[in-house]
Amino acid sequence: MSVATTDDVTESTLLLAEYDCIKEEQKSRIGFRDNLLYFTLAAATAAVAITVQSGQPQLLLAVPVICLVLGWTYLVNDEKISSIGCYIRDQLGPRLGELTAAHGTVFGWETYHRDDASRTTRKRLQTAVDLLTYLALPMICLTAFWCSPAARTLLVVVSLAQTLALAVLGWQFLRYAER
Repeated sequence: MSVATTDDVTESTLLLAEYDCIKEEQKSRIGFRDNLLYFTLAAATAAVAITVQSGQPQLLLAVPVICLVLGWTYLVNDEKISSIGCYIRDQLGPRLGELTAAHGTVFGWETYHRDDASRTTRKRLQTAVDLLTYLALPMICLTAFWCSPAARTLLVVVSLAQTLALAVLGWQFLRYAER
C-alpha cells in the first residue's frame, strides 16, 4: 500500500471525497427521516391505546409532545437533506466542473430529478402527509382531551401551550415545503 504525498492530492480529489461523504450523510439522514414518520405513528398509536385502556383522557396530552419532538427532528433532518442537495448543485458541482473543464453539469442527478413534472405534486402531497401526521393527529388528540371530563384548568393551559407549539411546527413545515 502506497502512501499518498501532497503532490498526489488534488483539489478535484478532495472535492470528490467531500461529495462521497456528504452523499453518505444525506443517505443516512433520508433513512432516519423516513423512519421517524413510522416511529411517530407507532408512538402516537401506543399513547392512544394506553389512554383508551386506562380510561385517562389526560394521557392524550402525550401525543402532541411525541409529535412535536419527532416532528421537529423530522423537519431538521429534511432541511439538512435539502441543504446537502443545494450545496452539491450550487457549490460543489460548479467548482469541480471548473477544475475539470467538464462540458455540462457535474453531478447531473442533483438537478435532473428536480425537473420532474410531478415533483410539485409530490412535494405538496408529502407536505400534506407531514401536516396530517405531525399537526392534525395531535390536534385530534387535543380536541378529544378538551371534550373529556379530565379537562382541568392546569391541563387545559398545558394543552393550549402545546397547540401554540404545534402551530409553530406547522408553520415551519409549510415554510420548508417551498424548497
